[in-house]
Formats: sequence, structure tokens, C-alpha cells
Amino acid sequence: LWPWLLASSGLSALVQLVTLPFFPDSPSYLLIQKGNEEACRKAIRKLWGEGDHQAEIDDIMKEKGAMASTKTLRVREVIKERSLRWQLYFMMTVMTTLQLCGINAIYFYSFEVFHTAKFEEYLIPYVSLGIGLCECLSSILCSTLIDRFGRKVLLWGGYTLMCSVLALLTMTLSLQHRFFWMHYFSVILIFLFVVFYGSGP
Repeated sequence: LWPWLLASSGLSALVQLVTLPFFPDSPSYLLIQKGNEEACRKAIRKLWGEGDHQAEIDDIMKEKGAMASTKTLRVREVIKERSLRWQLYFMMTVMTTLQLCGINAIYFYSFEVFHTAKFEEYLIPYVSLGIGLCECLSSILCSTLIDRFGRKVLLWGGYTLMCSVLALLTMTLSLQHRFFWMHYFSVILIFLFVVFYGSGP
């Protein structure tokens, strides 16, 4: 079953590979990058049907004008630009905390935690698959929460809850040889950590 499950990810890539030549180019790409207004109109008609699409073309032209007046900065210029410094610091902090938040350790050691929790050997891969499914579903949930609460609340809340879960997980893993039910509590905490990671950071 696992080879088929792994191979299924290639199915979507194959569908895209076969169908992509039949899709039109992006109208904004054709007008802004290529400067081909006729091809842009043709692509718009193919995407949205016949009709007057002048308003959409005007919007793309405005975007083209805005891009023409914007200077493209090199990496060194971005670093030296004082007006961009706080945005740069913020992005570096977010990316660093995302890499060091512990999700990779959770995925790496979850198999051992499930094994210690006395799960049957053949069930452990399915439980691991459940972790990935949890992350996928919580990411979908995040797309609905971000409009309501904003990115800052989700970042702060997600990292706070993840820190709390990691602290509890450290405690349960330390006490798992004293109390038999600690193994199952550790498994629950792993799932909670993945949910908080997917719906926050």
C-alpha cells in the first residue's frame, strides 16, 4: 500500500504535465512582460468567455505603470536600505523561528514515541500519516482564521501554544516510565503540536 500511496503524489504532477499545454498564458504576463495586447485579450476571452473585458485590461495597464515606476533592488541594496530594515528583520525572525520551532524534531521522533506507546508496528505508519493529515487540515483551517484574526495573532498564539505543548511533551517523555498513561498523553501532545503549527506559524 505504501508504494502506491507514495506514487499517488506523482499523479497530480502527471495531470498538470498533460493539461498545462492547453491552458492559456496569464493575461498580465502577456501584457506586462511580453507587451502583446492582442494575445492578452485572446487569453482573457479564453479564461472568462466573450464580453467586454476592457476594465480588466485597464487594471493590468495600471499595474504595468506602477511596476515601471518601481526600482528593482539587489540583495545588497535591500540590506543597506534603511526604510526596509525593520521589514527585513521581521522576515528574518519569522523564517528563523519557523525553522527552529521543533516541527522537524517532532516528525523525526514521533515514530519512537508511538513505538514506546505500545502501538502495533503495522499501525505506526498510519498514525504518522495521521500527523501529516492533521497538518494539512490545520493549514486549511488557518486560511479561514487568518482573515478573522490576522497574521500577528496567529503567529503569537501559535508559537505560545507550541511552546506550552513542547514543555508538556518534555515532561511526559521524562515521566513515561513511571506512569503507563504518559505514553498516550505524549501522542496526543504530538498531534496538538502539529495542529498548532499548521494553524499558526
